[in-house]
Amino acid sequence: MAKAQKGNDRYTAQVIKVLRKQLLAEGEWALSQMPVTVTAETSSRSAGDRHDFFSEGDYWWPDPKNPTGPYIQKDGLTNPDNFTAHRLAMIRFSKIIGALASAYKITADEKYVKHAYLHLKAWFVNPGTLMNPNLLFAQAIQGRFTGRGIGIIDTIQLMEVAQGILVMQDSKQTDKAALITIKKWFADYLIWLTTHQYGKDEMNAENNHGTCWTMQVASFARLTGNEDMLDFCRVRFKTVLLPNQMATDGSFPRELKRTKPYGYSLFNLDAMTMLCQILSDKENDLWSFRLADGRTIEKGIAYLFPFVANKVLWPFPKDVMHWDNWPVAQPFLLFGAKHFHNQAWFGTWEKLDHQPKVEEVIRNLPIRNPLIWM
Repeated sequence: MAKAQKGNDRYTAQVIKVLRKQLLAEGEWALSQMPVTVTAETSSRSAGDRHDFFSEGDYWWPDPKNPTGPYIQKDGLTNPDNFTAHRLAMIRFSKIIGALASAYKITADEKYVKHAYLHLKAWFVNPGTLMNPNLLFAQAIQGRFTGRGIGIIDTIQLMEVAQGILVMQDSKQTDKAALITIKKWFADYLIWLTTHQYGKDEMNAENNHGTCWTMQVASFARLTGNEDMLDFCRVRFKTVLLPNQMATDGSFPRELKRTKPYGYSLFNLDAMTMLCQILSDKENDLWSFRLADGRTIEKGIAYLFPFVANKVLWPFPKDVMHWDNWPVAQPFLLFGAKHFHNQAWFGTWEKLDHQPKVEEVIRNLPIRNPLIWM
């Protein structure tokens, strides 16, 4: 076995040691859960049908001066009356598949795979409960838009579903016919993401939305074996995302201008880091990619790390919501520690919360089962 492989095995063993009890408990929880898809609950405000994912813009509220008119924006302040059932169902689905795949990876027990396919078929195969492979009606705004490209960020929750499928696909309990249909669903969604105007708009977003579009496309392209899209994402990371979003000090200025500069900085760095994790292979090493002026993913992690280790040091305004709920066990700490052999980053990741309960945190932490990505 090569030295690098032995190092990876040791690192994976370290992660399992930290998470084993939690992951086995979550696996048992997941075994007791029955499928809930987008068809379980509908909204009269959706312009789609019962198979269409629907969500509403978080920061949009009724206008006090015109209560029945178009909603108005309050950046960073979430409207609690918006329809969130589909988003919550997808997050729950992500948690279930991530938990089952993690438990399977630790134990090799086929029961986890068998139960996973009950959920996978409900979402992607069964005609009565499946979700249509598009996001035409996500992040709608009453009186303004029936859906927006910005809503594509909601399906970052499907990344651990896609990765869980990859982890479990060689199991004896894999439903081979269903797997073909499931991969076809992701292939169809990938086409929609890359050809519909909503997808094009999101691809060209100059902040975390552009990063998360690329992260999703990379994840789903890996599941479906779409090498052209994987190469496209690598080029985009090198020529668009890193050059246009990261400052020379490693910060993300566009995120720092938001009303939640801390949370959005964490979120965007997690997404950038996961691009390196997903897209790097023997021929392509995004971890070591360096712009002419020295900007790298390592520089981004090094910039933010002191403020994760000690949030009191944060030199910018506090987030208008959820300031006290961040940081948690951010993926950039773990995967950065692995690739740059930084024990301080790993130690901080180990101490932070691995089971956040706050909905807003979970929504902005799509990678909650790091073991399945290793």
